[in-house]
Amino acid sequence: MHHSTQENSSVLLEMIQQVTENGESGMLEAMRVLLNEAMKVERSNSLEADPYERNESRLGYANGYKNKTVNTRLGAMKLNIPQVRGEIDFYPSSLEKGLRSERALMTAMAESYIQGTSTRKVTKLLEKICGLSVSKSQVSRVVTELDESLEKWRNRPLGKYSYLLVDARYEKVRVDKTVRDCALLIAYGIDESGKRSVLGTSVSLSEAEVHWRNFFLSLNARGLHGLKMITSDSHSGLKAALKTVFGSIPWQRCQFHLQQNAGAYVPKKAMRSEVAQDIRDIFNAPSKLEAERLLKLTCLKYEEKASHLSEWMESALPEGFSVFDLERSCWTKLRTTNMVERQNREILRRTRTVSIFPNEASLLRLASAILMELDETWIATKRVYLSV
Repeated sequence: MHHSTQENSSVLLEMIQQVTENGESGMLEAMRVLLNEAMKVERSNSLEADPYERNESRLGYANGYKNKTVNTRLGAMKLNIPQVRGEIDFYPSSLEKGLRSERALMTAMAESYIQGTSTRKVTKLLEKICGLSVSKSQVSRVVTELDESLEKWRNRPLGKYSYLLVDARYEKVRVDKTVRDCALLIAYGIDESGKRSVLGTSVSLSEAEVHWRNFFLSLNARGLHGLKMITSDSHSGLKAALKTVFGSIPWQRCQFHLQQNAGAYVPKKAMRSEVAQDIRDIFNAPSKLEAERLLKLTCLKYEEKASHLSEWMESALPEGFSVFDLERSCWTKLRTTNMVERQNREILRRTRTVSIFPNEASLLRLASAILMELDETWIATKRVYLSV
């Protein structure tokens, strides 16, 4: 189903006009126009028929609109939610998706405010978002509602995935009146057809190996199977946890991070670029055999002038060789955690607004909402990430 190009361009013109004439205050109106239009298109798609179109495969009928006011970062937005009658259940996902992470961010800030950990920045943001009418009951109602849907998503059954990419990032969380680093673990999967999914996420202050182990066990318990390789950086406790839970599955240590780690073993600054080039040459070898040959020669080359570097290379670099056992078309995308780093930047962009989370649950809520949104986008676009 496609609305006419003419209609689309008039919506776009209306949005541009709002922003150019009214600056920031026009953003809210522009957003409203866009969401209303997106919901209309979505209704037509769900009904498999445009308004007034005679169509054999029609699944129901448009049934007017219901007004709804929604609080967003830009202010209160009055929306017209399209209604349907007939066999079909319909609620616009554009509204649901757009507002889930919005609500998670809002509640994180609201919780900070209620717990008295609010900074001036948070107070200002809250005034802008919800006119400061943030009551405990209001926040806990939103929290309960959000947590139910996010938990359901986090615990959904998994299936067969060929590749797993995992990563940890750290966020500040207030625990017993002190601010501590909290590990946010994230797992991404690539299935047999080369499509990506966010498989799960977990938050904990616990000792690293236990956290990783429990996270991996939970993926297994949810039905994850069929793995050919796992890619990650060498986080503390990760290797031990992988051995316990995924002992027989090859591990690919991120080549990009390995190259960065080498810097700590280079005795003279002047040697850095030469060492970096040597490591690149090893990783860019056309086969595992050739990579191993080059590694031997490179270790010999640095044996006397940089013995620590030579020893480190001999034990660490082969951890980046697992990818050589896969089809060549997979090498570039599975030899590093670059794909994960890109998603991390998006998470950071949103968590920066909160800066210090009031508790672990609040961090898990916001991270889950952002990741669930990302996962839904990947499902909707049906794009193949890895040509298998």
